[in-house]
Amino acid sequence: MEKQNITLSIPRLLLKQAKILAASQDKSLSQLLRESLEEKVREEADYDKARKRQFRLLKKGLDLGTRGQMTVTRDELHAR
Repeated sequence: MEKQNITLSIPRLLLKQAKILAASQDKSLSQLLRESLEEKVREEADYDKARKRQFRLLKKGLDLGTRGQMTVTRDELHAR
C-alpha cells in the first residue's frame, strides 16, 4: 500500500491527549490516526451497504402470510 504524508492542523490539547492515548496503547500517533480513519471509513461503507439492503427489502416487500390478499377492510381494522 502506497503511503502519503499529510499536514494536519488540530488543537494542541487534542494533540497532547492523542499522543497520550497512542502511547497508552503502545502505538504511534500515526498508527492511531490511521486506524481511527480506517474504522470511520469502514463504518460508513457498512452503513451504506445496510441502508441499500434495507431499501431493497422495502421495495421487494415481506411475506406477511396474506398472499397479497387483505381479508379485512380498513374500517374493520380501525373499528372502536
